[in-house]
Amino acid sequence: MEGRCVMRIEDDIKLDYCDVLIRPKRSILESRKDVELYRTFKFKNGKSWTGVPIVASNMDTIGTLEMGEVLSQFHMLTCLSKHIENYPDDDSYKNRNMALSFGMGEQDEHSLLSSDGALVTRSYAEHKPFFCLDVANGYSQRFIDFVKNVRDKWPDKILIAGNVVTSEMTEALLLAGADIIKIGIGPGSVCTTRKVAGVGFPQLSAVMECADAAHGLGGYIMADGGCQSPGDVSKAFGAGADFVMLGGLLAGHDECEGDVVDVDGEAYKRFYGMSSNTAMEKHSGGVATYRASEGKTVQVKYRGPVEDTIKQILGGVRSACTYTGARTLKQLPKCTTFVRVNRQLNTIFGNE
Repeated sequence: MEGRCVMRIEDDIKLDYCDVLIRPKRSILESRKDVELYRTFKFKNGKSWTGVPIVASNMDTIGTLEMGEVLSQFHMLTCLSKHIENYPDDDSYKNRNMALSFGMGEQDEHSLLSSDGALVTRSYAEHKPFFCLDVANGYSQRFIDFVKNVRDKWPDKILIAGNVVTSEMTEALLLAGADIIKIGIGPGSVCTTRKVAGVGFPQLSAVMECADAAHGLGGYIMADGGCQSPGDVSKAFGAGADFVMLGGLLAGHDECEGDVVDVDGEAYKRFYGMSSNTAMEKHSGGVATYRASEGKTVQVKYRGPVEDTIKQILGGVRSACTYTGARTLKQLPKCTTFVRVNRQLNTIFGNE
């Protein structure tokens, strides 16, 4: 194995969402209400899904059953946290807009692949078309084999797999049996992988390159991380993302896990990355001696019901479509021209 890796530099410019704006174009659309945000996706196993392809992240504080219930009312998808312990039996939670999440640990493999696996939830899983196979580093051969094995065991499921940021691994995971590849290493608001490991890829460029690779094979991608505002969601779709996964934009709401706490007279809720000390203390008894924490824990100002934030995000995407002449969300990439900028916001009165 030694000697196969050779250091080199790719000197072409890679961009994040903050490096660009979407150029407006002449349009015949008269109103934001004329924009259709619903998309119908058809997958290789014959399954299909119709909805607004904005997704709540499978983080502890975000991918809750309560979040799933609200997003489902907007026909949006929630990837439930894999650490949910008690799944309710009533029919209201068996909707098609929630995905079950799994890692690659011993318990996950047993639940998914063993003939006697106690899949949480086996009855609950039958009602969920989506499985999200989620690891921080999707570049291992073991993960490719894992995806293949899950596809063999569950041929009727729509498989989301990641995370990766390059075209060759997007292709490898699609060929292994995944339907949607999750794109993003390091762009999240509570992810510190770029700082701790020095590894990552600017998110806008990652989305563009991986979308091109996926669409050539009849697959899809889900941009995961890096959206700081509704405008970034529009940029992700404009760059070719089929789905956009959100964490920080949905943090701090009633539907998030955790209590509201008072800090110097202001209300906050806790939000943390899934590779943070907080998450590893909670689920693994601490940070293993062979690894470092690659996430942080923050207090986010309490924001009330998530419904208001969802409406703001959807309104922003509709506005981007009207500015570019895209009558449907699916048309947005074809109507998008990005312009590189040195500054995109006037912050004289703050960043709000």
